[in-house]
Amino acid sequence: SLLSPRGQILENGMPRFFRRLAEGVFDEDDLRRRANALADFVNDARKRYDLPAPVALGYSNGANIAAAVLQLRPEIFAGAILLRAMVPLRDTPVVDLAGKPVLIVSGQFDPIIPTSNSQRLAVELAKAGADVQHRTLPIGHQLSQADLTVAQDWLRGIDTASPGGAAAA
Repeated sequence: SLLSPRGQILENGMPRFFRRLAEGVFDEDDLRRRANALADFVNDARKRYDLPAPVALGYSNGANIAAAVLQLRPEIFAGAILLRAMVPLRDTPVVDLAGKPVLIVSGQFDPIIPTSNSQRLAVELAKAGADVQHRTLPIGHQLSQADLTVAQDWLRGIDTASPGGAAAA
């Protein structure tokens, strides 16, 4: 199964999941509100279509809202692939992500997200109990074939005994 929600905020004509005040500076109140709305959407779809908890897949803004959902509503996702994610919340909630598989893929030359920020996200999620793998590719903020290969290999390696759907963010 595949759920593919789209952000409802337009920034320069492009859909985003939440507002930002500047590049790399999030409107955290809006982020929290919209992360909870996304969690409700996924939860409702799971009930309606009898779906297991999905693995989230998000890029940039989508990865950031998926990370926020993990931190605010950990029961929603079975795990996550976060491509070019950064720490979404200033004050990280204390949650239990025990055993949830999470892949973070960063760009070594990303002009938007310092590697220290994505590393901090990996540490925060691991402290909450997630099984985090953090890969840094020798690229910038753009997606590459290497991202797809890393994500596919990671998906093949996660626990398939309790398969989830997928939610793209």
